[in-house]
Amino acid sequence: MPDRKMFWRIVRRLFAAQRGRLLVILLALGASAALTAALLNLQVDARDRLTKEFRVFGANIIVAPRNTKSSAVGAVTLDESIVEKVRQSLPPHASADSYLYLVASVSSANSSEPLNAVIAGKRTERIDQSPWKSAIVTPRDDTNLCLVGAKAAQQLHLQPADRLTLKNDKAEETCISEIAEARGDAQDSQVIVNLDAAQRLASLPGKVSLIQLSVPGTPRQIREYIAALAQNTPAADVHGLRQFTDAEAKIYTRVSGLLTATTALVLALTGLCVMAAMTNVAMERKNDVGLMKAIGGATRRVLRLFLAEAALLGLVGGIVGAAAGLLLSIWLGKTVFGVAARPRLIVYPVSVALTILVAIVSSYPLRRLANISPASVFRGEA
Repeated sequence: MPDRKMFWRIVRRLFAAQRGRLLVILLALGASAALTAALLNLQVDARDRLTKEFRVFGANIIVAPRNTKSSAVGAVTLDESIVEKVRQSLPPHASADSYLYLVASVSSANSSEPLNAVIAGKRTERIDQSPWKSAIVTPRDDTNLCLVGAKAAQQLHLQPADRLTLKNDKAEETCISEIAEARGDAQDSQVIVNLDAAQRLASLPGKVSLIQLSVPGTPRQIREYIAALAQNTPAADVHGLRQFTDAEAKIYTRVSGLLTATTALVLALTGLCVMAAMTNVAMERKNDVGLMKAIGGATRRVLRLFLAEAALLGLVGGIVGAAAGLLLSIWLGKTVFGVAARPRLIVYPVSVALTILVAIVSSYPLRRLANISPASVFRGEA
């Protein structure tokens, strides 16, 4: 215990001896920690931001029937037991849309004659995750509502809240229309209804045409999920939309590579700066080290004092600088990308640890003190 108290007392004295030079080292380490935290936070945020933006384009995984060449009614469909397996395998923040497609006659009070349109029965299920629980959420489907594409609504002369009649053979369903905005794709000619209503129209209870999944994650994580899901559902064809995953991977690889290289450059330059300052510190402390050795101080203990000093400088600089860096990343994200970056708590300890590591590695010149001879110091030869 006395040795430990003396150790930390000497460390405090070391900080008080050369405040100006140590302040320069502390500022360098703090600036390095700030830039490192800002760049790492932008890197993590860019991955999540890209994933979120690409999910706006729609699903990235499709689960479809394998028997696509059969002409039998209901043969080119999936059983809802597969939907249940998919639902149970959904990761957090993922969603699954089950669809059943058929062609039916659509008419309204304003239309002169029925229109044959594609009816898409849809049911959405997603995984919500909170700090307390992870649960499957199935939005309640209103069987009295249907979403009509812009092109189909124009041909039917529809107005919002008009009643639609859907007929297919002997089956008939009615719904209240909502008009969708023009998308420029096939959905402009479709009528989207509740999945149960579509199954009654098609006389295919418990069947779906395909399942569209929107799964967050890196391209590698998505590929692993596809492989696991395909193994779990051998009766279905599970494949990803390659153009989305490849584009996302290329963009993130470039952004991540640039930010990683910049972070490495910042740490290297900081290390050189601190190393130069530590060299001067080592030259100015030769007399102190000679005195410590002369009164019986072991070389290992002497070096441990200076390493503890460097680690404390890195710790203080890292704690203050990393906090400033997280705030800096919010400003950079808003300025460069137009959206404020979200602070990631995992970045904080990583930035502090890297700063401490740089401080310890940069104290390498202090090893020169181990070779100092007390006699040469006292004679003025060192």
